[in-house]
Amino acid sequence: MSIGAGIFLFAVGAILAFAVNVDVQWVNLDMIGYILMAAGAVIFVIGLVLMMRRRSVDSVTRTTDSAGGERVTRRSTSASDDAAGL
Repeated sequence: MSIGAGIFLFAVGAILAFAVNVDVQWVNLDMIGYILMAAGAVIFVIGLVLMMRRRSVDSVTRTTDSAGGERVTRRSTSASDDAAGL
């Protein structure tokens, strides 16, 4: 959702900054457009970082057989937070 919101804010900011030629005395629409474009870019980057973040789980199992030997099994899994249901 944050990637879509970032793209939306960037698009609205670009429209305000480059396509709208309305003079409003109490507000500068170009500056608001640039601010929305910057906010959209930041939200887009944060969304990408959160999507790429991975969570890894390590599990270690030790088993001892009757001859006195020990076997250690280590398993590592990596999954994204979205797939884990968080």
